[in-house]
Amino acid sequence: MKKPSSQFINSAVIIIGGVLLIFEISGEERNVYVMIIGLVMLMFGLYRATNYWVETKDDHKKDEEGENNNSL
Repeated sequence: MKKPSSQFINSAVIIIGGVLLIFEISGEERNVYVMIIGLVMLMFGLYRATNYWVETKDDHKKDEEGENNNSL
């Protein structure tokens, strides 16, 4: 299982990518390369975050099974 700090990194990448996109879209002069970098960072962070969520979605079931086996 990944460290909880990886979830912080995923969130930071998502926020930085979103800020870059919003900043470039709201300005009068738009730099296409910065917009592409922001979009790539946003998508990369979302990809990593969803992979983490899929890996840990059944952790609560494993914990419950362990508790049930210990009580028997």
